Amino acid sequence: MTSENKISSTDIITQEKVELKKPKLYKVILLNDDYTPMEYVVKLIRIVFRKSENEAVNIMLMVHKKGSGICGIFTKEVAETKVETVLKMAKGDQHPLKCIMEAD
Repeated sequence: MTSENKISSTDIITQEKVELKKPKLYKVILLNDDYTPMEYVVKLIRIVFRKSENEAVNIMLMVHKKGSGICGIFTKEVAETKVETVLKMAKGDQHPLKCIMEAD
C-alpha cells in the first residue's frame, strides 16, 4: 500500500446518502370487445397474469360489464411485457382483444 492510499486518523470519510425512489407503477387493463369469448379471456388472464380461476372470472366480468378491467399493477417494463404478451396471444388465436397500460 502506498502512502497515497493510507487513511490517517485526521482524514474525513464522507458517504453520499442515496435516496431510492419507488418505481412508477402502471395498470394493465383489458378492454371489452363483442367478439372474444369470455372463456378465452379467463384462460388468458390465468396464463398471463397468473390469477386463480375466481380472480380471472371476476376480472373478465368487470371487462364485460364495465368495458375494461385491471389485470394487475406493475413496473413499466413488466407492464409493457404483459401488454405485448396479451396482444400476441390474442392475435395468434385470432381474437381482437385489446390490452393497454396506464400510469397508476
